[in-house]
Amino acid sequence: MDQPAIADRRQLRRKLTFWRVAAITVAAIAVFAAIAWNWPATSIEDHVARVSISGIIKDDQELLERLDRIAKNERAKALVVSITSPGGTTYGGEVIFKALRKVAEKKPVVADVRTLAASAGYMIAAAGDTIVAGESSITGSIGVIFQYPQLKVLMDKLGVSLDEIKSAPLKAEPSPFHPASEDAKAMIRRMVDDSYAWFVDLVAHRRKLPREEVLRLADGSIYTGRQALQAKLVDRLGGENEIRDYLETRKVDRRLPMVDYEAPGRSGLFGLGLDAADWLKGFSGIGFGPSEVLEKLGGEKLFLDGLVSVWQVGRD
Repeated sequence: MDQPAIADRRQLRRKLTFWRVAAITVAAIAVFAAIAWNWPATSIEDHVARVSISGIIKDDQELLERLDRIAKNERAKALVVSITSPGGTTYGGEVIFKALRKVAEKKPVVADVRTLAASAGYMIAAAGDTIVAGESSITGSIGVIFQYPQLKVLMDKLGVSLDEIKSAPLKAEPSPFHPASEDAKAMIRRMVDDSYAWFVDLVAHRRKLPREEVLRLADGSIYTGRQALQAKLVDRLGGENEIRDYLETRKVDRRLPMVDYEAPGRSGLFGLGLDAADWLKGFSGIGFGPSEVLEKLGGEKLFLDGLVSVWQVGRD
């Protein structure tokens, strides 16, 4: 090989080495940037932590871990919980309520009722040391509901039947494949009544209201922020200024920055993807897993994990 060819090859090798190093450097910067993005500036300066809870409330382990970190972070001088939710499972609301009360043992907790905080959403709000609501926000709907689909008529039309052998009459009841027996309905009624009584007692204790008064309010009714203030279900109307005013009474400087503690995003290829199914869903808007199909057919409430405390607009 002549000298010019050797020189060209060496030059090409140097260029390849440069671009390899550059690619590795860019990738490292991207990784550190992603870590910094998901790591609030909590260990550096005092601040007010803020957590947003929206959509259907379920048993959310990641959220519970986030609240635990806030409780243990001495730089977080207070917690604001912004709620926009129609509710969800009673158990999901219960565990988040308890987690918020653990935070409140160490620092002030403010519930910020936004557009909608009903049912389990209000249950979570009741965990706050004070509740601030918008004047036209929707809250209340104190109660519990248990719903189950009934497919018997459809199965009869299709000529499909289901036989079963079970250990006792109430095993796997109520079933979507046949009407519930009176004993099954009574069993579910006892569960609903027990959870409802627990919810009512929780509100009475947190709002310092007579139980009889809470029972009057807990007929499933929803209230605007103004109505909720009159009923003593919330403490004041407003937004961030009113939140800051309250925190000042708890000796939290109103000039402290408010830092959002967000759920870390799942990462995939180049931080853009999640997995093949998620990529296809994001590209086409169609889910391919069986739960995706059933959720489209039956609605999200089929996937709630127990008794439900949720406000929902009736459907025609």
